[in-house]
Amino acid sequence: MDPISVIIFIFILLFSVIFHEVAHGLAADRLGDPTARYSGRLTLNPIPHIDLFGSILLPAFLYFLGLPVLGAAKPVPVNFQNLRNIKRDTILVSLAGPGMNFLLAAIAGMVFRFSPNLSSMGTILILQTVSLNLVLGIFNLIPIPPLDGSKVIASLLGFINEGLMDIFFRFERFGFFLVYLLLIGGVLFRILIPPLLYLFEIFTGIEYRANLF
Repeated sequence: MDPISVIIFIFILLFSVIFHEVAHGLAADRLGDPTARYSGRLTLNPIPHIDLFGSILLPAFLYFLGLPVLGAAKPVPVNFQNLRNIKRDTILVSLAGPGMNFLLAAIAGMVFRFSPNLSSMGTILILQTVSLNLVLGIFNLIPIPPLDGSKVIASLLGFINEGLMDIFFRFERFGFFLVYLLLIGGVLFRILIPPLLYLFEIFTGIEYRANLF
């Protein structure tokens, strides 16, 4: 990508991730856990959300090695023990982040549909907002720890047997490496692409093209 496209990409990605994390914190706050609020993380200021390793060093290292770039913001702190109904509210808090990304994608899609006179730069900005937020929403719903989908599955298992929930969470420390192995092996793309294509066309009314992302 040219320098301007890279800057646009980083800007959209940064704030899409921040909205994702703040949504987790707001949901937890409403459901009984004020940890994120007390930690000053319910803010759109990017600085408190940047993780030195996950947001800067790791993506840069992978980029210079020519490997698929993977990174993360600093997770908003949530003490699930403070939630009023741990199993149910864990699901709601976990879904809040991806839900926010789908909402942002839907809003951007509506702007695209109802703004026929967008400039070429505006079109790129809007369509990349749709694409990136769809990818973030779908990706985080994959049930591999520590992604949000894993917490949903773990909570559902907890309704059956709390021991199953504990066993599931034990794999969280290996999840990041599993996700990256699936990424470089191309498995994640086969998971992400079908729903991405489907939702992109629904939200924008146009067929998805790879060069928009």
